Amino acid sequence: MRRDLVTSLIAALAFTVFFGIAYPLVTTGIAQLAFPNKADGSRIDHGGKTVGSRIVGQDFRRAVIGRNGKPKVDADGNPVLVADRRYFQSRPSATGYTPDVTFFNNLGPNSRDLAQQFRQNLAAYLTLERPYNPGIRRKNVPVDAVTTSASGVDPHISQRNARIQARRVAQVRKLPLDRVLSLVDDNTDDRSLGVFGEPGVNVLELNLALDDLGAGA
Repeated sequence: MRRDLVTSLIAALAFTVFFGIAYPLVTTGIAQLAFPNKADGSRIDHGGKTVGSRIVGQDFRRAVIGRNGKPKVDADGNPVLVADRRYFQSRPSATGYTPDVTFFNNLGPNSRDLAQQFRQNLAAYLTLERPYNPGIRRKNVPVDAVTTSASGVDPHISQRNARIQARRVAQVRKLPLDRVLSLVDDNTDDRSLGVFGEPGVNVLELNLALDDLGAGA
């Protein structure tokens, strides 16, 4: 029994050293040498500071300020947020784009809660975009403008979604629509490996490019 106990302890120590220390150090070192930016989280630096990651989406809504000068809160004590019209908006998120967690809503296609969520997202999108796209109807709204992604932190929206939003951003910022659409094209990522998925517009990088133009409202 003593022999078995000693053997078990040696095995546990060896595996701990190899898999818990040596292997992570080696893989981390290789990643830092071969892909330093990706290994550090694909961070985006802007104006001398890190503003986010190109693979993690962000929320571009703003808090509603009450007459007392303080942010309004809902019945649960959470801040009331509205879309900042100056910026392209990310797709809905089950996580609220919290950067330290990823998950999806886990609601099935027959869920009444999911149907209600879709209706609310659709109504919010039309309310925001219809003043700048008078002819837009429910059937014109892209799927990604209403549904959440599997991760909850998808950094991209569809090209169709971005082009609809471009009219609002251009009018609010008093920019030529063609200039804004050009920025959309510049910040569109192609299909993975050229064949998988669909092209997507990186919302954070697009909004940073807008701010670099120096036009605001």
